[in-house]
Amino acid sequence: MGYIIAVAGKGGTGKTTIASLLVLWLKLQKKGSILAVDADPNSTFAQILGVEENESIGQIIEDIAKNPDLVPGGMSKDHFIEYRIQENLSETEGFDFLAMGRPEGPGCYCYANNVLRGIVKKLVSNYNFIIIDNEAGMEHLSRRTTRSANCLLLISDYSLMGIRSAKQIKGLIKDLDIQIKRYGLVINRVLRQNHQELVKEINDFGADFIEYIPEDQNLLELSIKGLPLTKLNQNSPLLTAVENLGRKLWQ
Repeated sequence: MGYIIAVAGKGGTGKTTIASLLVLWLKLQKKGSILAVDADPNSTFAQILGVEENESIGQIIEDIAKNPDLVPGGMSKDHFIEYRIQENLSETEGFDFLAMGRPEGPGCYCYANNVLRGIVKKLVSNYNFIIIDNEAGMEHLSRRTTRSANCLLLISDYSLMGIRSAKQIKGLIKDLDIQIKRYGLVINRVLRQNHQELVKEINDFGADFIEYIPEDQNLLELSIKGLPLTKLNQNSPLLTAVENLGRKLWQ
C-alpha cells in the first residue's frame, strides 16, 4: 500500500512548491517509487517539477466523450480510459507524473473525480509514495476526490488569515468524514517565528506536527526565469526545511 500525502491550502500560500519539494526530496532519498498527482487544474506542478505534461485525465475523458468510437470493441469505456491514463503517465527519472486537468463538458468534472478516485486507489499498490497537489482552498476536498490519506499537509503563509483558512479546510475534512491519519501544518515563507499574535493560533491548530519553511530569494529568481526547482541551489535553506518536514512525516 502506497503512502499518500495530500497537500492543500488557499491560493498563494505556495502549496504546489511544497508538494514539488517533497517529490524531489523523496527522489533524492531513494525511498521508493513516487507518483506526483496534479489534482489542481490551476497549478503549475508539472512546470515546477520540470516535467513535460502529457494528456490529463480531463482531456482524455473529453476526447472519449466527443469521440465514443475511439473505444475498441469488446472494451468498456472505463477500461479504455484507464488504459489511456496509464499511457499518458509522464515518466521521469525518479518519479512519475499524472495530471487531472479540468474537463469542460456537462457532468464531466464529477465523472473525472470518480475516475481519479478509482485510479488513485489502484495506483497506491504500484507506488511507494503518492503526492497529491489538491486545488487551492476547499473546492477539491469538498468533492471528496481524495477520500483518505496517510498525511494531509495544510499549507499557510505566515499570517493570521492563512492559518485560519487552513484550519477551515481541516474542519471541512472532518465534516466530510475524509479519513486522514495525520495532519501537518506547514507555515511557508517565514522571515521570523516570534510574532506573538500568531503563536496562540498555531498552537491551537491541532496539528500532529508543525514545520516552518523559510523565505528564499533563490526561489523567487527561479520563478521569474521560469526554471524548475531542480535548479535550486543545493545550499538553499528550503532543502533543509523540507528534509525536516520529511522526517516528521514518518515519525
